[in-house]
Amino acid sequence: MSDDAAIDRLIRSIRRNGITDETVLAALASVPRDRFVPPELRAFAWHDYPLPIGHDQTISQPLVVAYMTERLEVLPTHRVLEIGTGSGYQAAVLARLGCPVYTIERRPPLLVEARGRFAELGLSGIATRLGDGTEGWPDEAPFDRILVTAAAEGGEPPPALLAQLAVGGVLVIPLGEGRHEQRLVRIRRNETGFQREALWSVRFVPLVADVPGGPGVTPAA
Repeated sequence: MSDDAAIDRLIRSIRRNGITDETVLAALASVPRDRFVPPELRAFAWHDYPLPIGHDQTISQPLVVAYMTERLEVLPTHRVLEIGTGSGYQAAVLARLGCPVYTIERRPPLLVEARGRFAELGLSGIATRLGDGTEGWPDEAPFDRILVTAAAEGGEPPPALLAQLAVGGVLVIPLGEGRHEQRLVRIRRNETGFQREALWSVRFVPLVADVPGGPGVTPAA
């Protein structure tokens, strides 16, 4: 099966599962997922399931990427912070929506690989940083949208991320203990506080604080 046929099959499957935002679907279709997985797994890149990318991390299921992106309600005028760059796939999808993306990763090898993919694909507007995602990116705050691709334990988002969310902004984050008790939550900030909405049950790796060390900030093009 050609890539075009495989991509079309995947997008039709995602649409059948309730994703209706055609802008999000077009962004997903335009990002070559096979470039974000290890070479030995590229034959499976257009299947709708997560895949390992090394370092005990995974590239998320395309349906979950589409769902989280749709619930984030991104516009080109929004500044988006992503916590957990991983392979870079989610950041690439966000960049295809035309918004500036700031993405943080705590594992140097993953960040180096993601930066290489962004450069190879000519993806502009993505600023990358090695850092502790629980602390956000204070120098660039506030953000209109924040997307977290790892689960915060204890049922609460990191306080720094809430503080860096602009009034009128949206935060989408998995919350819960362990991979079997997680819920994706959407949090909106208004003039008086935060409103929380529970979404899908999900399974993500845990959100880990601290940074093992490595390369620093690469600015957006």
